[in-house]
Amino acid sequence: MQLKSDVRQYIIENFYYGQDDHTLDDHISFLQNGIIDSTGVLELVSFLQEKYDILIHDDEMIPENLDSINNIEVFVTRKMNRERSPSEAHAQGSHG
Repeated sequence: MQLKSDVRQYIIENFYYGQDDHTLDDHISFLQNGIIDSTGVLELVSFLQEKYDILIHDDEMIPENLDSINNIEVFVTRKMNRERSPSEAHAQGSHG
């Protein structure tokens, strides 16, 4: 999915300095592996909000939503579907 690719590229360019992108698996915890710190989470949130035209609330800034590429994909997809009208969300889900 393009979302995973975009997020991976952002992480590599901004936090994974000089590392081989093949070592950044989709399930790797950013926090546990020292890839992103608390300030980095805020930068990541800003990127996601701008890139995907979503609003991420403070109570949504938790590891379950933002601590890996897989978590981000699920979270952002869910946010995008919620913020569309029900008919758009349904149409998007059927192509998915």
